[in-house]
Amino acid sequence: MITGRTHGRSHSPEWLFCFLVVLLLLGGCTRPSTGITLSGATMGTTWHVTYLPGERAVPSEQVQETLETLLLAINDSMSTWQSDSEISRFNRSAVGAWVAVSPHFARVTEEALRIGKLSGGAYDVTVGPLVELWGFGPVQPRMAVPDQAAIDAAGSRVGQAFLEFDVELQRMRRLRDIELDFSSIAKGYAVDILADALSELEISNYLVEIGGEMRVAGSSPRGDAWRVAIERPEPGTQSVALGVALSDMAVATSGDYRNYFEVEGQRFSHSIDPRTGYPVAHDLVSVTVLAESCMTADGWATALTVLGADAALALAEAQGLAVYLMRRDGERIVPVYSSAFEPWLDTGSSTQ
Repeated sequence: MITGRTHGRSHSPEWLFCFLVVLLLLGGCTRPSTGITLSGATMGTTWHVTYLPGERAVPSEQVQETLETLLLAINDSMSTWQSDSEISRFNRSAVGAWVAVSPHFARVTEEALRIGKLSGGAYDVTVGPLVELWGFGPVQPRMAVPDQAAIDAAGSRVGQAFLEFDVELQRMRRLRDIELDFSSIAKGYAVDILADALSELEISNYLVEIGGEMRVAGSSPRGDAWRVAIERPEPGTQSVALGVALSDMAVATSGDYRNYFEVEGQRFSHSIDPRTGYPVAHDLVSVTVLAESCMTADGWATALTVLGADAALALAEAQGLAVYLMRRDGERIVPVYSSAFEPWLDTGSSTQ
């Protein structure tokens, strides 16, 4: 028998719960009237910004227009759902032909390749053919296990080694019929771009969130640090595993407990290991990463999810990453975290 859950990208809208908890925590106190909240739709999900006006009296309508213009530009560059986007055009380019890329495209590619290399290939932005094959891409979900021949065929089109990136000349080319997919890092990048735009408008106290990935700066409308909740990874429920207080920090979370399908009692996660061609099958169910850049946190959250708890924790220690992991031990959810994450444990509360 086959059963399924909502299919989608590597970071599905359910992570919005993280942001909703932030609002609930803020709502428990009196919010000054100077707090402004903006929102909209982008990248198949939603975005939210809460900020305190800076010394420049920038109308909120102008702020919203600025942010929406930036989001449109990022979508035009990185959306695989748009046939005329920069990434779609690149994926159709002739193998071996150099293609000039935009600054947005170049910055995301450079960071993605860096994380891919440091993770030993656990993270790979060319994994799209395998994601599609397993039914977690933009096409109609199949919820079926592909045969080995199909996995091998899709796997032959995966590998960042088949992508050549000329950083100096800002151009790229495909050395094999691979396809790029930035869905595991684009939302984090967009968060950074919006945050930088707010700073340029001399707004220094804000929270920016897209699809659950977020970055905060300065103080919340309460006058203290932003309160961010990490969701407890249990299907069918929404509860808080840990709350932390953040300022001038980005946070991204990835997990496999909502987006999967089952065949004869075996669960197949949406997190595909590019090295094997198969969905991950380990006890790690949630990864939260703190970093200065949301793009970096976003990419690492996906990479560490693929690696599994032990390898993820070891790599986090080696790279100095602030990481909070949750692994399943029978019926229990057991948290583990890197030494770089420890300072934040005392800033909030835990329900463990």
